[in-house]
Amino acid sequence: MASGKPKKKNPRLASGRKRARQDVKLNAANTSLRSKYRTAVKNVEKAVLTGDKAKATELFAKMQAVVDSVADKQIFHKNKAARDKSRLSAKVKALGAAAA
Repeated sequence: MASGKPKKKNPRLASGRKRARQDVKLNAANTSLRSKYRTAVKNVEKAVLTGDKAKATELFAKMQAVVDSVADKQIFHKNKAARDKSRLSAKVKALGAAAA
């Protein structure tokens, strides 16, 4: 029986070995940024669910910076970033309208 993934072969050429080393570092950096993006979005959603407008507004401002930064680095598509910002903005505004 074979175990899950096929074993990757080591590249023969020096340039291929270097590329493999770089890919490990890039993958780790991209994973970290992806996690940061999702955490920022999740924090705003939690604040909206609790109904805390002040906290939601503050977290939304921080989330916008994170989302724009990650989209600029092409970790997520810029349209996905814009869509997420738009939807969360609407939720935060609705929170203010509901309180008033």
